[in-house]
Amino acid sequence: MGSGDKTRPLSQNWGNHIPRVNLPPLPPHQRVQIIDQLIGPSLKDEVMKITPVKKQTRAGQRTRFKAFDVVGDGKGHVGLGVKCSKEVATAIRGAIILAKLSVIPVRRGYWGNKIGKPHMPCKVTGKCGSVSIRMVPAPRGAGIVAARVPKKVLQFAGIEDVFTFSRGSTKTLGNFVKVYKFVSIMCYCYLALFMVSLRSIWKCLLHVLVPTLEL
Repeated sequence: MGSGDKTRPLSQNWGNHIPRVNLPPLPPHQRVQIIDQLIGPSLKDEVMKITPVKKQTRAGQRTRFKAFDVVGDGKGHVGLGVKCSKEVATAIRGAIILAKLSVIPVRRGYWGNKIGKPHMPCKVTGKCGSVSIRMVPAPRGAGIVAARVPKKVLQFAGIEDVFTFSRGSTKTLGNFVKVYKFVSIMCYCYLALFMVSLRSIWKCLLHVLVPTLEL
């Protein structure tokens, strides 16, 4: 290699190098388009409730409108959006955007396994505010035994057979809808906790059988 040659030999790990590019975050309307492309035209939305909210200021009462919107494709994806704005149309549009950005997968299946997708895989309990609910897997053909509002949320999630029990101030629709989305997340939380406990048990068992093994 001559003195005028400034080339440097590449390291052996250069082929595994992944360049990092710091891109600015996408605006919400572009992220919503990505969700629409991933899930497809089966993603539907419905406005659950529009309620006026008031705030006392020095200039008097300021009235705005809060919209609750639920989106889902009926195949295991559901999202909830809440938006408050001065105009009803703006509140609904913002709630739809937030609902699409908060879409989550819903774990479905029979008791103890993942076959038979339209069912609940386990018993789940959730609480939001004063509203607490409990969902229990139901046999095929039982349908969604729930009130009108949570029944629509479960239909968007793709669940067809489930028993529900709710108590508290269920008249507060905001908490009543939020708790059902929280329960949908809990289906995966139980699976994660089971996998973590199973992994720890397996490590302890290996350590007993092979004490010299480094884990």
